Amino acid sequence: MSTTDVTDLTFEAEVLRSEVPVVVDFWAAWCGPCRLVAPVIEELSEEYSGRVKFVKVDTEANPGLFEDFKVQSIPYIAFFTGGEMENSLIGARPKAVLREAVEELLAATVDDTPQG
Repeated sequence: MSTTDVTDLTFEAEVLRSEVPVVVDFWAAWCGPCRLVAPVIEELSEEYSGRVKFVKVDTEANPGLFEDFKVQSIPYIAFFTGGEMENSLIGARPKAVLREAVEELLAATVDDTPQG
């Protein structure tokens, strides 16, 4: 599995209605730090294949999402589960930091599962 490009039109279906947790990478082609994060996001998408969906939003092509989430700086990595944003990270972060955030997202998903 790899990342999926998401647009203003597909965001709701791909992210908000997703059955699995979603990591959203808000980026732009001109953004140097975004280019540093991109291969890390791809690697994580392979590691968590089937458990977490990784998507990318080009902020230049999708200004609606950029505004909806009040993104002030990119890269902006947002973590969603059950249609709600649970966490976000701003700026290029090491793989270990991103992996920890994904693990926290998965742990929160398990905690929210009804028992019984």
